Amino acid sequence: MELTGSRTINASREAVWEALNDPDVLKACIPGCSEMIRDEDGGFAAVVTQKVGPVKATFKGAVMLTDIVPQESYTISGEGKGGAAGFAKGGAKVGLADVDGGTELSYEVEARVGGKLAQIGSRLVDGFAKKMADKFFENFQTALEGPADEDDLDAKKKGWVKRLMGSGKDE
Repeated sequence: MELTGSRTINASREAVWEALNDPDVLKACIPGCSEMIRDEDGGFAAVVTQKVGPVKATFKGAVMLTDIVPQESYTISGEGKGGAAGFAKGGAKVGLADVDGGTELSYEVEARVGGKLAQIGSRLVDGFAKKMADKFFENFQTALEGPADEDDLDAKKKGWVKRLMGSGKDE
């Protein structure tokens, strides 16, 4: 499975880079992550519990950082073993660039699964992987920018409802 995407984060490139290398931030952003500890090699040891279709498993694994260009890019790769559920392997090339409004974070993800996970079907696994990546980057963006302003969110909802109802008139 391959997945690419990008997000503009309203934060400096330095702040985004620091967050991408902070085990506490990563732990908070990865759905189901109960443990993220930096190891002596500069990577991380992680424990993540997930349910994919009928298969629920706790994956324990190592995450390595390579091809590091500070505040610009790195490759993050890892492998997790989930006992009878099987394994998950993958990696992502992550890049940062200055853009109007903050920092663009781009990524190219490649993942593979084996064992029971591979038996439940690639469509289900691919859909789950996309959902997890989207949730991670949504959580990461919120961690750096803070939650949406409630007043602003209410105004956006009201504007959307007016357009939906066809009034569209400014009053």
